[in-house]
Amino acid sequence: MIEIDLQKGIITTRDDSETRNYKLGTAEAFALISQIWLRAGWDSKHVYSFSWLGRPIIQLPEDMMRIQEVFYQIQPDVMIETGVAHGGSLIFYASLCHIIGKGRVIGIDIEIRPHNRKAIEAHELFPYITLIEGSSIDTQIVNQVKSLVKAEEKVLMVLDSNHTKDHVLGELNAYAELVSPGSYIVAMDGIMKDLVGAPRTKPNWGWNNPYEAVKAFLKTHSEFVLEQPQWPFNESNGLSENVVTYWPGAWLRRL
Repeated sequence: MIEIDLQKGIITTRDDSETRNYKLGTAEAFALISQIWLRAGWDSKHVYSFSWLGRPIIQLPEDMMRIQEVFYQIQPDVMIETGVAHGGSLIFYASLCHIIGKGRVIGIDIEIRPHNRKAIEAHELFPYITLIEGSSIDTQIVNQVKSLVKAEEKVLMVLDSNHTKDHVLGELNAYAELVSPGSYIVAMDGIMKDLVGAPRTKPNWGWNNPYEAVKAFLKTHSEFVLEQPQWPFNESNGLSENVVTYWPGAWLRRL
């Protein structure tokens, strides 16, 4: 049981053997409240309420803020995203390319719906974007993507298509060599492991998720490490260890 007393500024946890109190300003309280907020946000479809420069972007805003920090640090020549949906994330990354004055975006999806393609192609940032339709783990699609990247270019990659363990592991194995040393491949939506029993979930999400794919991948790829990027600015009370995210265990940095 968890109780929150806003007047006293305390959160209390109770189980059969122990009661603990934490001041709201502590990292422990923040972690507990964040866990509740993330679950409530999932149940209420909070992430389905945002857009970026006119296109729906089905992402947690905090995750997008964090990835732009990494984007600015890496300054990639190529940003690759599997999973296009409405195209909001592609437009987001394209806008970052525009701001820093370099880079382009490649978006891959097994099906780019005609109305989404039309809207993306009509967007003023579309000159930064290349769309590829097909399965992200199909050999022909993988080779097509690789043909679009020059050897000297710096690559940052995010995986946001089919989130099953096997598919994400297939993507990690297929595209790992494209990721530049010091850059990342990000396996999104590992939060699936924590949502079993919530609305719109499946019983097998406890093991069939991107987080498990990352663990399997690391067993055979010592050139990558699981590493949450450091925040470039942080005057919080130790909150950097309590990341509010839909992407736990997602960040794989190439050594």
